[in-house]
Amino acid sequence: MARWRRALRFIPWSRVIPTHWLVSVVAVFFYVFLAVVATRLSMLMDLVVSPRPQDRLGALAIVIALSLLYAAAVVPQLLDRRVRESAWGEMMQRFQANRMAVVGLLLFLILLSASLLTPLLSPYDPAAQSDPAQQQYQPPSRAHLMGTDRLGRDVFSRVLYGSRVSLAVGVLAVSLASVLGLVFGAFAGYVGGWVDEAAMRVVDGLLAFPRLLLVLTLLAFLVNSFWLVVLLLAGTGWMGVSRLVRAQVLSLKERDFVQAAVAAGVGPARIVCKHLVPNTIGVVMVASTLRIGTIILFESYLSFLGLGVRPPTPSWGLMVFEGRDVLLSAWWVSAFPGIAIVLAVIACNLVGDGLRDAADVKTA
Repeated sequence: MARWRRALRFIPWSRVIPTHWLVSVVAVFFYVFLAVVATRLSMLMDLVVSPRPQDRLGALAIVIALSLLYAAAVVPQLLDRRVRESAWGEMMQRFQANRMAVVGLLLFLILLSASLLTPLLSPYDPAAQSDPAQQQYQPPSRAHLMGTDRLGRDVFSRVLYGSRVSLAVGVLAVSLASVLGLVFGAFAGYVGGWVDEAAMRVVDGLLAFPRLLLVLTLLAFLVNSFWLVVLLLAGTGWMGVSRLVRAQVLSLKERDFVQAAVAAGVGPARIVCKHLVPNTIGVVMVASTLRIGTIILFESYLSFLGLGVRPPTPSWGLMVFEGRDVLLSAWWVSAFPGIAIVLAVIACNLVGDGLRDAADVKTA
């Protein structure tokens, strides 16, 4: 009997942990995700053997997401007491007490899951053009849940594929900017002196320069692509994180455990990597979550101006731009991608606010 109990611990949601019911929510998403993959297994295999790299990358992302959901649902069960008594467990309890933050997390998980499962959920090819004379600007119906655009393309399929671009740009750009800001801020804060002063003057100068103008200027001289947009948004968005990390490091390096490490002869690199950086992860995580929504909006601005990801690759901002001339007669072309942008930004802001309150971190 004990052996069966130990085995059941590896099944997501095999028992509900009252103090950590968010684990059960993640388990529900795992089973929904798994059900979609199981019912579309043949389509997933087609992606695996597809000659196109983006299809194989999409299949890999689905497998990785399924594995992460399983780990998120099972690991807290295996570490039940230790999770409850840890700092992360206490933070989770404070987070789940914030109802709006939980709503934001659920909404973000829905959007993220839909974007990852897009190849399995999309009913049509997002770039497939039907007879424009017959299929253009068809209103929402059973055949086309969100209608069609001027080229007869299915808006629902394009919104799903657009979520992959918009969310991927937001997550990747913020992740890269967070890493850059973490490294720069930790180095400047720990070294101190004239190095810190020079580094902060560089940060102040970059913050004073209009970000939108800089990005538009660079995009005007370079060939637009997904990775270029990510790099530009990351390269112009790491300064705020670096200032937060630098402030944390200036405080932490005066603590007793850091001074003890210095007295013991521990090298600067090990002190920064082992003692300072881990204690700033909470600040970086909160700041990054709050910035994802901003980056999604920024990418939408660029796409609306025609400087984002190049057509025919769909993105939410580009779809809003394409429907600007028919807002009254074919409102669905711009309305549905616009609603998706609003929901994504609201979800990220709610989660970020919840994490900030749960971690009791004050951000500037």
